[in-house]
Amino acid sequence: QAEAASLKDQLLRALAETQNVRRRAERERADTSKYAIANFARDVLTVADNLRRSIDSAAVGSSAITADDGTAGGALLAGIEMTERDLLASLERHGIRTISPIGEKFDHNFHQAMFEVETPDQEPGTVVQMVQTGYVIGDRLLRPAMVGIAKAPASPKGDGTTDSGSNLDTEA
Repeated sequence: QAEAASLKDQLLRALAETQNVRRRAERERADTSKYAIANFARDVLTVADNLRRSIDSAAVGSSAITADDGTAGGALLAGIEMTERDLLASLERHGIRTISPIGEKFDHNFHQAMFEVETPDQEPGTVVQMVQTGYVIGDRLLRPAMVGIAKAPASPKGDGTTDSGSNLDTEA
């Protein structure tokens, strides 16, 4: 009976181990299929950034975009915007979403602070500006959003200097 109990215990342990290996393999297979395009997606994000830069520069200098016959190049700008929308929709279909943190609290897991902005309008630590769009694939960070965050305005001291917490000249 002791030998039978020992063999039964060994069998149950082997079955449990087999089931654990099966679950682990299934989870790894799901993760692989979900995140396999991450490297390709990072490369495509450069294209998305360049499209956005084209749109922004065209909008600023829209009078500079003219066709040979003198008509405004609004069709060119509209075409670039349509291409960007299509690219972002394609990324979204594959589980890649943009991070738009304006007005949110700074989260070091998804944002990269580039600078601080003194402002009485926002609570310190709030994202007030976005330098570069961030992206996530599924629930994993693909690229952090590069942001500017709010900080409390410096309070003036009695000696004519301001109390900024450091001796760093940020006016340069």
